Amino acid sequence: MTDCIFCKIISGAIPSYKVYEDAYTYAFLDISQVAKGHTLVVPKKHSQDLLETEPAVLAQVITSVQKVAQMIDATLQPDGINIVQNNRAFADQSVFHLHFHIMPRYQDDIDGFGYKWQTHSDAFDADAMTALAEQIKNA
Repeated sequence: MTDCIFCKIISGAIPSYKVYEDAYTYAFLDISQVAKGHTLVVPKKHSQDLLETEPAVLAQVITSVQKVAQMIDATLQPDGINIVQNNRAFADQSVFHLHFHIMPRYQDDIDGFGYKWQTHSDAFDADAMTALAEQIKNA
C-alpha cells in the first residue's frame, strides 16, 4: 500500500530502528517510546487490522510478537510487559496496518503507559451475561 507508513518502513523507504525481521514480519522501536524498549511488530503483508488479517498471517505475527517480547525480556529485564493491539480509530488505532505494541514496564523508570480499566460488572447481571454470551456465540 503506497500511503502506509509501516509499508514504507518495511520497504526501507523510511528508516527505522529494526530489532527483528523474518520472512513474514518486521519489528522496530516505536519512535514514541512510551517506555524504554517499546516495540512494534507488523506483518510484511499489508492488512488494515486484526479483523481483516488472514489467520495464517496472524499466526506468523503472533509468533514474532512472542519472540520479540522474549528478546526484550532477556535484554532489558522489565518488571512486566504489556502486549497491546488496537483495531479502528475509536480504539486508538492510528496507523491502519496491523501492528502489535510490545511495551516493557518498569517500576522505577520512564513509564508512560496508562491504561486504567473501569469495570461495569454491576451493569451486567447473570441474565444479561448469558444473553450477551449467546449473542456472540451465534454470530
